[in-house]
Amino acid sequence: MNPQLIEQLKQLGIDLGVNGLPYRFPLHANLVHLTLGLFIIGILFDIAGTLFPLERAILKFFVIPVSRFNFFDVGWYNVVAASVISFFTVAAGFFEILLAQPPTEMKSDWGLGAGSTMLLHGVGGVLLLTMIVAMTIWRGYQRFRWRANNPRQVQWSYLLAGIFILGYMFVHGTLGAQLGAEFGVHNTAAQLLRQGANPNQILRQSQPF
Repeated sequence: MNPQLIEQLKQLGIDLGVNGLPYRFPLHANLVHLTLGLFIIGILFDIAGTLFPLERAILKFFVIPVSRFNFFDVGWYNVVAASVISFFTVAAGFFEILLAQPPTEMKSDWGLGAGSTMLLHGVGGVLLLTMIVAMTIWRGYQRFRWRANNPRQVQWSYLLAGIFILGYMFVHGTLGAQLGAEFGVHNTAAQLLRQGANPNQILRQSQPF
């Protein structure tokens, strides 16, 4: 939490909502799902392209017209998009961490306090951004230089690294989920409960008809 930033926002006439943010829905939570989805799809399609000789008979049986290069196209463009979106995801995450006001007496299911969880999630987010950008550069060299004339556009080591990152994303995403679900960081319902209000009543009243 950064009290000075909160005070500066108030001086600018920007009020923080019930969720502790100057906007209705957390940006980081939405952007992070986009980042994860794009990267996961990119790796899965590269795996599908690599295993294409085994899949060809199945695709032919279902009369699905697709070429091996189509799988690698999807893999490449999704990884590039994930790399670009990741910068906005991390930036929004740090901004929202600065505005977080989590309870100090609680522990997560992993036995971590809110401060430790935010620190690990923040540092882990920067590391994940670095890995995604590195994978994108690696993928680009394979596509345009190293394996430009190779039917199998990606190396096995690249796929193994991608699978490792998917596992890392699971751990990292769990930390983020704990911040929202267990500590109530920028969670509107959790904030209302702390104030002794009834989320069902207040949120129903705020819904447009």
